[in-house]
Amino acid sequence: MLAVLSPGQGSQKPGFLTPWLDLTGSEARLRWWSALAGVDLVHLGTKADAEEIKDTARTQPLLVAAALLAAEHLPMYDVAVTAGHSVGELGAAALAGVLPAEAAITLAGVRGREMAAACALEPTGMAAVLGGDPDEVLAAIEAHGLHPANRNGAGQVVAAGAVDGLDKLAAEPPAKTRVIRLQVAGAFHTPYMAPAEAALAGVAAGITPTDPARILLSNLDGSAVNHGREMVQRLVRQVTAPVRWDLCMRTLADLGVTGVIELPPAGTLAGLVKRELKATGVPEIVTLNTPDDLPAARDLIARHSGLGGHEPVIQFRVVVSPAAGTFEPAAELAEGADLRVGQVIGHVATRQGPVEVTAHDSGLLTEWLAHHDDPVAPGQPLARIGGQH
Repeated sequence: MLAVLSPGQGSQKPGFLTPWLDLTGSEARLRWWSALAGVDLVHLGTKADAEEIKDTARTQPLLVAAALLAAEHLPMYDVAVTAGHSVGELGAAALAGVLPAEAAITLAGVRGREMAAACALEPTGMAAVLGGDPDEVLAAIEAHGLHPANRNGAGQVVAAGAVDGLDKLAAEPPAKTRVIRLQVAGAFHTPYMAPAEAALAGVAAGITPTDPARILLSNLDGSAVNHGREMVQRLVRQVTAPVRWDLCMRTLADLGVTGVIELPPAGTLAGLVKRELKATGVPEIVTLNTPDDLPAARDLIARHSGLGGHEPVIQFRVVVSPAAGTFEPAAELAEGADLRVGQVIGHVATRQGPVEVTAHDSGLLTEWLAHHDDPVAPGQPLARIGGQH
């Protein structure tokens, strides 16, 4: 099983899009997306210096554009899982089919501008806390009035909040930790971003999303999201909610992902995956940074997709568990049954009560992947639906 990952803010480097503009149509695509985002993506990806592309309003649409531009040169129909870190979730949602590319770019432009404006309201910032006991780190962050904005796994938590709280955390770090201040404009993924969340919600309300065509993981809790409207709501909520990349990586492991491609600018998420999953088995990884990396990425997809050929006639969609619990398939449904969109195919028994599992597409129930009373995790495949591509 193969996953494609879309990186977030902080991974950009000056000139990283330059080689991609040699590919036919790439510059025209970026100029079209620039009109939607309200920034010059060609300039930002090729000529701009590190200071210019550090600006939140510019960085966010640039990163989403880079991921989508590179993905256009991959056989994405063979990819089973997509996920993105922070603003990278917009790229992942587009690659999963929830949003058109144009909607993802437009939302990234709005998100970047509004978060930059929220940062200007009062002095806030972020700091990475490396190492230490996880519970002690979280307790120290809370004690200084800060928020755990990113929980990235591999011994890395990012604290965010008021500048004086960050100063105190750096002066009194938890045992066996290093505290590194991040060069960002403010406290992303905290309540300080509430004005940006409200502004993004106003624009996102006008979008008509579709349900994911592949497994799409959410930063909110690491679970797979089955419905497009829910994913858009989560994308808006994520502006003020912590990024739980640790839980996304746990789901990648639970799903049995064997291959990972990180889209440009690649390297950050690949490093986190390598460190976090070393105990359970690190998937084969390709960091896609230039067009020269495309052959390796295509080869990885061919070897890990589980599909034969270059243009499959049948496309299989996977229904995944919305929660942790025990799976109970619908008694009347057997393999080979016709399913309609929204049909209940079973439920997951949880401590809070049963959670319905519904088909997000029509087609044949080709295979049950979980059975009566099987324990299941969020995002775990439950059934496979087949239909014409």
